Amino acid sequence: MKKKILILGGGISKERLISLDTAKSVYKSLKKKKYYSAIICEPDADLIHKIKKFKPDIIFNALHGQFGEDGYIQTILESQKIKYTHSGVIASSIAMDKEVSKKIFLKNKILTPKYIKYKFNIFGKNLIAKIQKKLNFPVVIKPINEGSSVNVYICDKKNLKKNLKKLVAYKEILIEEFIAGREIQVAILGQKKLGAIELRPKRKFYDYEAKYNIKAKTQHIIPVDLKKKNLDKVMNIAFKAHNLIGCRGVTRSDFKFYKGKFYLLEINTQPGMTKLSLVPEIAAFAKMSFIDLIEWILKDASTNR
Repeated sequence: MKKKILILGGGISKERLISLDTAKSVYKSLKKKKYYSAIICEPDADLIHKIKKFKPDIIFNALHGQFGEDGYIQTILESQKIKYTHSGVIASSIAMDKEVSKKIFLKNKILTPKYIKYKFNIFGKNLIAKIQKKLNFPVVIKPINEGSSVNVYICDKKNLKKNLKKLVAYKEILIEEFIAGREIQVAILGQKKLGAIELRPKRKFYDYEAKYNIKAKTQHIIPVDLKKKNLDKVMNIAFKAHNLIGCRGVTRSDFKFYKGKFYLLEINTQPGMTKLSLVPEIAAFAKMSFIDLIEWILKDASTNR
């Protein structure tokens, strides 16, 4: 009897198109296996009816960003008591909230860039002075609850005000010290340190375009050119963060390596599975095929995550 897999893809976040790419990649991979019956499903108002109609054995959560990666959809899936993939309600909500996750990192002696929270209705006149005192320029401004480097800007004194205006809809954001150095990403698979990859973007930093547009020509370097002790160190930090937050399934942690220190920028609980995605590339280097990766994620699915 075929195992029925409902793949959640699309959604309403700014990462909708990437989510659909992930969902299609997973679907195509499962379609090649005779023992799966898979469909892609949009998480719209009719979602529960669709779930009850299809009666899936497992729900593969291929959503990215708000409402798909922040605990909301996980709460709905838990209510249906059907096995689903990736992290559960609490871990998803913590990882998606960059301020909360940073507090956990700092409490547990994990280096992360210094930051201040900026509220558009409170701050104003003294912001530049405050930044110079606490962070110094340049700084990175970013939404608290977005993924895929959506609406992330590197700012100096001259363009800070202009870029802040682009984020006013968020009401509050993070202003973070800019860490130069190398972009290192680490994948964790359950309780296994899967591997790491280095990214050398041609753009100013590893932003949305650098991640998803093949024309951006971001270099993916694997194996990473690090001494074994440093590679072990960054893998251990990612593993520690994965478990501190209570993540399940697969995660990808984003680091900057600067002057011999690793700074954890964030942890992603639902990393992409597209042609340019990093986790499948790290898995392939570890001799794990794409379908093996997907099947591992499916086998790891459960309720009460």
